[in-house]
Order: sequence, then structure tokens, then C-alpha cells
Amino acid sequence: MTEKRMFFTQKLKTRYIGDKAFYLAVLAVAVPIMIQNGITNFVSMLDNIMIGRIGTEQMSGASIVNQLIFVYNLCIFGGVSGAGIFTAQFFGQKNEEGIRQTFRFKIWLVFLLTGAAVLLFLAKGEALIGLYLKGKGSDASRTLTLSSGLSYLRVMLTGLPAFMLVQAYAGTLRECNQTMLPMEAGITAVLVNLCFNYLLIYGKMGFPKLGIVGAALATVLSRYVELAIILVWTHTHDREVPFIRGLYKTMKIPGRLVRKVFIKGIPLLLNETMWAAGMAMLAQCYSVRGLDVVAAMNINNTIGNVFSIVFISLGNAVAIIIGQLLGAGKMEEAKDTDNKLIAFSVLSCIVTSAGMLLAAPFFPGIYETTPEVRRLAAAFMRIYALFLPFHAFLNACYFTIRAGGKTIITFLFDSVFIWIVSVTLAFCLTRFTAMRVEMVYVIVTFADFLKCFLGFYLVRKGVWLANIVSN
Repeated sequence: MTEKRMFFTQKLKTRYIGDKAFYLAVLAVAVPIMIQNGITNFVSMLDNIMIGRIGTEQMSGASIVNQLIFVYNLCIFGGVSGAGIFTAQFFGQKNEEGIRQTFRFKIWLVFLLTGAAVLLFLAKGEALIGLYLKGKGSDASRTLTLSSGLSYLRVMLTGLPAFMLVQAYAGTLRECNQTMLPMEAGITAVLVNLCFNYLLIYGKMGFPKLGIVGAALATVLSRYVELAIILVWTHTHDREVPFIRGLYKTMKIPGRLVRKVFIKGIPLLLNETMWAAGMAMLAQCYSVRGLDVVAAMNINNTIGNVFSIVFISLGNAVAIIIGQLLGAGKMEEAKDTDNKLIAFSVLSCIVTSAGMLLAAPFFPGIYETTPEVRRLAAAFMRIYALFLPFHAFLNACYFTIRAGGKTIITFLFDSVFIWIVSVTLAFCLTRFTAMRVEMVYVIVTFADFLKCFLGFYLVRKGVWLANIVSN
């Protein structure tokens, strides 16, 4: 019995635990992304706290706008990631012209998406913010939240061109193993953001006191600083990134490649957009329970983003590492590497889950808000923390399937699920029952267990093992 147990233990260790060289290689990709995401989310949290100390209505207005812009952000992310699947595999194949062509595709796509987003927000911004102001609360609070949100939105729109170009450039650099530069640019940007948040929100050192508008101006300024750093480095280091040579001599893309990227990329674009829209709809469902819930959800999401850094960064590492192995035709190595990456992500998030549980009683106390908002925020944080390891597993499964170009499967796995299961549950429970909002959040969050079983099956079956640039 002991020998069987030892054999089973050794088999598990071989399948799911890597050696020192493996973890060093993974961390070389993941840590720069982790640091950049960590500092970005930490500063975003400080930004949120600074706005929260002005007042609950200003915090809620900025939160609603950020939820709406989040849909745009993931739309851009999905667009560049669709082409990025090909970029990673072209890099594994050492095909510089292929990288160049996928980069051009990204540029065309982000321009079109950003133009559409700006027109939508300018035309329907007030109506979109108003969707989140239907719950309990005074008319004065609703009016102040709406006006604060509109002021914040108008300024934030000026930062979208910088954001779109950063995503196109930084995504390509990461897919070509240049992860340090996006990290350094991101760190610089968030430090600029933090500094000018303090100066412009509160009017320090001779700067005007602009409140929520100051927070938006600081964010926009930081994005253009980040863009400038990335553009200058990329266009002056063609030895490190040879795809940049002759990049803009033409913006034409071979029709055959455009068709292939569209076939693989459009489901991913739609997935990211619909998933983000689904998250926005979930927030709207919870908001019908009152403005206190909107504020508490904002606090929960702010700290949740910080504790999610590990699994999000490791998911990006999965996409890059597995994509490169698939492009090089190393199918068995990709399968073995993926098992170890998923296990590493889940185990790491057990630790971060414990950290968030410890923070739950104390973090909401930082905000200048009501005791009820603090109580709700702490409850939401505990629920989110308990599900963190499962989020890690789902995220790694998603990026695994995506790395092999199975974007229709990821579309069904991700956005179709959130609309059919999560949004439907939240809509029915918040509108047709008297169930406490905390219990509604528990049921909706843990419904994702169904996705865990599906993700395990798809990864185990190997549907993602495909080289999509072999020709």
C-alpha cells in the first residue's frame, strides 16, 4: 500500500510540479507582468481611496464610469489578443514578417474600436451612468453621483488613444519575450498617476483643487507618459525587436492572414467585450439593491483587483509560453508545461486568498463612508477571497484554450456562460426575491463551479493542442 501511495505521489509530482529551471523560466515571463499589474492596481486602489475620501457619491460616480470603460478596455484587449495568438506563434517560428503583419492588424483594429467607443460614450454617457442609479437612495445623492460621473467620463475619453496604442505595442513586445519594457513604462506611468492624483485631487503645491476631475486628468497624463516611453524605446531598439524595421512602410496586410486572424480573433474580441459587458450588467443587477451596494461593490472590486494580480499575470504567462511552444510544434512539451502552470497558479492563489480574508475586516475602514457600506464591502471581500483559487484555475484554462487558437470554445466557455448563467441568476435573484444581497453574490459567484468542471475537461482532452501558423 505504501509503495502504491509513493508511486501515486511521485506521478502527481512529475505531472504538476516543475523543477527549478521551469519556475525560473515561468517567473521570467510572469514577474514583470505581475509587477506592472501590481503597481497599476495598487495605485488604482490609492486613486480610489483618494476619491472615496472626497465623498461616497464621487467614489460611486468614478466607479460606474470605470465599469463602463472597463468594457472598452477589454474590447481592446480582446482585439489585440486575437492577433496576439498569431504573434506568439510567429515568434516561436522566428517569422519576423508575420509579427509585423499581425502588429499592423492590431493598429487598424484599435483605431476602429476606439473611434466607435468615443462616439458611444459622447452620445449615451449620461444614459449609461443612469442605469446604475435606480436603487435606493436620495435624489440629491443620485444627482451628485451622475454629475460626478459625467465630469470624470469626459476627461477619461481623452486618454483612450494613448491606451489603445499602449495595448498594441506592449502586447506585441510581451509576445516577443520583451516583458521588461512594458513593466518599466507601466511603473513610471502609475507613479506619475499617483503623484498627480495627490496634487490635482486635493490642490497641493499650488495646483488647483479639482477633485474627481483631477483624478481623471492624472490618469490621462500617466497614459501618455507610458505611451511615450514605449514608443521611443521600441523605435530605437530595432536590434532587440527587429519586427519594428519597416513596420510603417505600408499598412497593407495580406488578405489570407486577415481572414485567419478574423476567424480566430473575432470570437475572442466578442468574448472579451461580452464578458466585460456581462460584468457591467452584473454590477447593474446588484445596484438595484441601493447606492450602498454600488459603493460596497466598488470597494470590493478595488481590493479584489490587487489580490487577483497573481493569477492574471500567470494567465498571461500561460498564453505566451504555451503559444510559443505550440508555434514551434512542441506539443508534448506544451501539454506538460501547461499542467505545471495551472497547478502553480492555483497553489499561488490559495496564499493570496488567505491574505484577502485577513484584509476583509480592516480595508473598508479606510473609506469615508457609512457603516453599512463598510459592512457590505467586508462581506463581499470574504466571498471573493474564498473563490480566488477557482478563479486562478478558470483563468489558466481560458488562456490555455486560447493559446491554441480555439477562440470559439473560449467564447462559449467565458462570455456565453456569464450571460446565460451568472447574469440570469443575478437578474432574477435581485429583482424577484427578497434575498440578502450578500447571499445573491455568493450564489452568482459560486455558480462558476460549473465552469471549473468544463475547463478541466477541455484542457484534459487537449482540444487546444494546435499550431495555427504552420503554413
